[in-house]
Amino acid sequence: MFKMFIVSIFHGNGRISRASLLNGITIIGMILTFIFIIYGIQNHLFSSQDSLKQFLEFFGIWAPIIFILFQIVQVIFPILPGSIGCIAGIIFWGPVVGTIYNYIGICLGSFAAFYLSRKLGSDFVKSITKHKLFGKYKYLIEENSKFDKWFAMAIYFPLAPDDFLCYLAGLTKITYRKFAKIILLGKPFGIIAYSFGLNFIVTKLISII
Repeated sequence: MFKMFIVSIFHGNGRISRASLLNGITIIGMILTFIFIIYGIQNHLFSSQDSLKQFLEFFGIWAPIIFILFQIVQVIFPILPGSIGCIAGIIFWGPVVGTIYNYIGICLGSFAAFYLSRKLGSDFVKSITKHKLFGKYKYLIEENSKFDKWFAMAIYFPLAPDDFLCYLAGLTKITYRKFAKIILLGKPFGIIAYSFGLNFIVTKLISII
């Protein structure tokens, strides 16, 4: 099975497919996350938020910085679903502080994605995202005059893949200032909804464990 997985990420000419490589990294990331969850259960890491805080004390003042960097990276390179980062934030620091760290990391990651897209163009965006996803939302670029409204709605009501839309925004005429305004004002709604909603779910799961 492992051999089939390795072969599947290569083209017939032996070259690695970028999309397949990203999928492979995603799978590895999910496996590592699963291993960490098993480790946490075996070591009673999830018995309470205090246990998790004690675990984070091992990293000292670097813990928030490492987490924020992780959130930045997961926006730029979608290795894991964004909800996993939000879950980690509220588990480790609670819904309030966790939401703040999530907000900082996700906003910085969104700015980085927009900047890279604006500087490197559509070829870069296609190489780092799924082609089907790009094709699905390509019409938003073509309807450039309406993109600002579509983008703002997607950020305020996070039903669309908003990390990908940050890349898409870089291919339009939207200004840096307007993009930053939409992100800074719109992201809190989705992050707060995720953080407090997930905090409720995680609290219930911890009580069961």
